[in-house]
Amino acid sequence: MEEELYGQEVHLKEHEDDHIHNHPHPNVKAVSNRLAKAIGHLEKVKRMVDNGEDCSQVLIQLAAVRSAINNAGKVILSEHINHCIIDAVQENDFRKIDELNEAIRQFVK
Repeated sequence: MEEELYGQEVHLKEHEDDHIHNHPHPNVKAVSNRLAKAIGHLEKVKRMVDNGEDCSQVLIQLAAVRSAINNAGKVILSEHINHCIIDAVQENDFRKIDELNEAIRQFVK
Protein backbone atom coordinates (compact mmCIF):
# COMPACT_ATOMS: atom_id res chain seq x y z
CA MET A 1 0.00 0.00 0.00
CA GLU A 2 1.17 3.52 -0.65
CA GLU A 3 -0.05 6.90 0.52
CA GLU A 4 1.28 10.40 0.30
CA LEU A 5 2.35 12.22 3.46
CA TYR A 6 3.57 15.82 3.32
CA GLY A 7 4.35 15.44 -0.38
CA GLN A 8 6.38 12.25 0.17
CA GLU A 9 5.47 8.73 -0.71
CA VAL A 10 4.77 6.57 2.31
CA HIS A 11 4.73 2.81 2.25
CA LEU A 12 2.29 1.09 4.54
CA LYS A 13 3.36 -2.41 5.40
CA GLU A 14 1.33 -4.89 7.34
CA HIS A 15 3.61 -6.94 9.51
CA GLU A 16 3.06 -10.54 10.52
CA ASP A 17 1.59 -9.38 13.84
CA ASP A 18 -1.07 -7.43 11.85
CA HIS A 19 -0.16 -3.87 12.84
CA ILE A 20 0.48 -1.23 10.22
CA HIS A 21 3.88 0.42 10.10
CA ASN A 22 4.33 3.56 8.03
CA HIS A 23 7.10 6.03 7.43
CA PRO A 24 8.30 8.20 4.56
CA HIS A 25 10.86 6.98 2.06
CA PRO A 26 12.18 10.27 0.69
CA ASN A 27 14.36 8.75 -2.03
CA VAL A 28 11.82 6.47 -3.75
CA LYS A 29 11.75 8.58 -6.91
CA ALA A 30 15.54 8.91 -7.03
CA VAL A 31 16.05 5.17 -6.61
CA SER A 32 13.38 4.42 -9.21
CA ASN A 33 15.10 6.80 -11.65
CA ARG A 34 18.50 5.20 -11.00
CA LEU A 35 17.06 1.75 -11.63
CA ALA A 36 15.35 2.91 -14.83
CA LYS A 37 18.69 4.27 -16.07
CA ALA A 38 20.44 1.01 -15.14
CA ILE A 39 17.80 -0.96 -17.04
CA GLY A 40 18.26 1.24 -20.11
CA HIS A 41 22.02 0.88 -19.84
CA LEU A 42 21.74 -2.90 -19.50
CA GLU A 43 19.53 -3.05 -22.60
CA LYS A 44 22.27 -1.15 -24.46
CA VAL A 45 24.85 -3.66 -23.23
CA LYS A 46 22.66 -6.51 -24.49
CA ARG A 47 22.56 -4.85 -27.92
CA MET A 48 26.36 -4.57 -27.79
CA VAL A 49 26.59 -8.32 -27.17
CA ASP A 50 24.02 -9.09 -29.88
CA ASN A 51 26.00 -6.93 -32.33
CA GLY A 52 29.28 -8.63 -31.47
CA GLU A 53 30.93 -5.49 -30.13
CA ASP A 54 34.30 -5.56 -28.40
CA CYS A 55 34.31 -7.80 -25.28
CA SER A 56 36.41 -5.33 -23.31
CA GLN A 57 33.88 -2.57 -23.92
CA VAL A 58 31.01 -4.88 -22.95
CA LEU A 59 32.76 -5.71 -19.67
CA ILE A 60 33.35 -2.03 -18.94
CA GLN A 61 29.68 -1.25 -19.57
CA LEU A 62 28.57 -4.22 -17.42
CA ALA A 63 30.72 -2.82 -14.60
CA ALA A 64 28.93 0.53 -14.98
CA VAL A 65 25.53 -1.21 -14.76
CA ARG A 66 26.62 -3.14 -11.67
CA SER A 67 27.84 0.09 -10.07
CA ALA A 68 24.52 1.82 -10.76
CA ILE A 69 22.59 -1.06 -9.20
CA ASN A 70 24.91 -1.14 -6.18
CA ASN A 71 24.50 2.61 -5.68
CA ALA A 72 20.71 2.25 -5.74
CA GLY A 73 21.05 -0.55 -3.19
CA LYS A 74 23.17 1.66 -0.93
CA VAL A 75 20.48 4.34 -0.91
CA ILE A 76 17.82 1.75 -0.08
CA LEU A 77 20.01 0.27 2.67
CA SER A 78 20.64 3.69 4.21
CA GLU A 79 16.94 4.53 4.17
CA HIS A 80 16.11 1.14 5.66
CA ILE A 81 18.50 1.70 8.55
CA ASN A 82 17.42 5.31 9.11
CA HIS A 83 13.70 4.60 8.99
CA CYS A 84 12.66 0.96 9.16
CA ILE A 85 15.27 -0.28 11.62
CA ILE A 86 14.94 2.73 13.95
CA ASP A 87 11.16 2.26 13.96
CA ALA A 88 11.52 -1.48 14.53
CA VAL A 89 13.84 -0.98 17.50
CA GLN A 90 11.46 1.57 19.01
CA GLU A 91 8.68 -1.02 18.63
CA ASN A 92 10.90 -3.83 20.04
CA ASP A 93 10.74 -5.65 16.69
CA PHE A 94 14.24 -7.09 16.83
CA ARG A 95 13.58 -9.67 14.11
CA LYS A 96 13.96 -6.77 11.66
CA ILE A 97 17.64 -6.58 12.62
CA ASP A 98 18.02 -10.27 11.74
CA GLU A 99 16.25 -9.61 8.43
CA LEU A 100 18.56 -6.66 7.78
CA ASN A 101 21.64 -8.77 8.46
CA GLU A 102 20.41 -11.39 6.00
CA ALA A 103 19.63 -8.70 3.39
CA ILE A 104 23.11 -7.22 3.79
CA ARG A 105 24.66 -10.68 3.45
CA GLN A 106 22.76 -11.22 0.18
CA PHE A 107 23.49 -7.70 -1.09
CA VAL A 108 27.27 -7.92 -0.65
CA LYS A 109 27.54 -11.44 -2.05
